[in-house]
Amino acid sequence: MAVRADLEQVVRESDAAIEALAFEEDQDIHRATAAKIFGVSPDLVSHEMRFAAKRINFALLYGMAAFTLGKELGVSTSEAKSYVESYFAQFPSVRATLDAIVENARRTREVTTLFGRVRPIPDIVASNPMVRANAERMALNAPFQGTAADVIKVAMVRLDAALPKAGLSAKVVLQVHDELVMEAPEDEVEEVSRVVREEMEGAASLKVRLAVDVGSGKDWLEAK
Repeated sequence: MAVRADLEQVVRESDAAIEALAFEEDQDIHRATAAKIFGVSPDLVSHEMRFAAKRINFALLYGMAAFTLGKELGVSTSEAKSYVESYFAQFPSVRATLDAIVENARRTREVTTLFGRVRPIPDIVASNPMVRANAERMALNAPFQGTAADVIKVAMVRLDAALPKAGLSAKVVLQVHDELVMEAPEDEVEEVSRVVREEMEGAASLKVRLAVDVGSGKDWLEAK
């Protein structure tokens, strides 16, 4: 049997207790974000609104321009820009955090993950605007994606010790970004799922809890 576990990535310093509460109550974070951006109640958020909010959530971490975001959402550049402006108006501490990351990178020529892993960003002070802009996008993204990479590796190390300690024969066979895929005998699936959730959720202590979605099936697709 295949067991698949997906560790949801969370943004440090997300704005206000409302967003932290959304994580704690297992709410749909993209729906909650869409409700704030578009000024409607969560139950009135359409599929298109949720999709837009999800893309904005991730696009900002990649330093995506309004033109590119607009193409992804199928809207004009000006409309995409208004979405981003609404996002930052609702979540001002996100804007402050992103600005602080870039400013610090300009000063130190590097960024770090929450685990202290350093990524040099020397081109952030390059004279070429295109090179500098690309470095700024790298500086924005690395602390978040890098921290997520650190967390999943810690989870893998923890599982490598926890599975045999629990008397389980399950093995981690694949890592796919923030997912781990395991193989386990069918009679171990329930206990493996419990151990996996416990070890992955305990891989890091953040201001919001790490949420892990675990599925199982005869193959990876069924486990999704």
